[in-house]
Amino acid sequence: MKPGSEPPEILQQRLFYQGRRFSYEVNRLRIPNGAVGEWECIRHPGGALVIPVTSEGKLVLVRQYRFAIEGRTLEFPAGTIDNNEDPADTVKREIQEETGYRAHKWRKLGQFILAPGYSDEIIYSFLAEDLEKLEKPPAQDEDEDIDVVLMTPQELEQAILDGEPVDSKSISSLLLAKPFLQS
Repeated sequence: MKPGSEPPEILQQRLFYQGRRFSYEVNRLRIPNGAVGEWECIRHPGGALVIPVTSEGKLVLVRQYRFAIEGRTLEFPAGTIDNNEDPADTVKREIQEETGYRAHKWRKLGQFILAPGYSDEIIYSFLAEDLEKLEKPPAQDEDEDIDVVLMTPQELEQAILDGEPVDSKSISSLLLAKPFLQS
């Protein structure tokens, strides 16, 4: 148990959906202050994100179609952690699949809870440098629609401020990476 955390008393658990990447459950709980209620939760194995940086200081992003918003978002390469996979292995796979680059220098930036109001998903964030463009990148996943985009950190910040759809895990990770990015 994490320091300062107190587990709730589980009064009833109901699994409503078990998908290939996450499950959805509704639990009747008594939380530490004694309140009783029902809480919905998406259980997710977690994700890992990488901020690839070229030798010119450009960030390698992807513009990806996302069904839930019926449009494209600007994101750093990321993926769901497979069963008991090390998040570092997840990002090493995803950077190649989504961008066609391989990195030779890695730095763990940190981790954060994506949406604690309804999910237990944790995102592990990494910085990748000393990039090598692969001659023959692996094929993208069949269910992905991705374009690679290069931007300076300042261009990405301006895109965020201008309201371009950028996902929250990329914005959070950019903040974690700022001390390591060229100005």
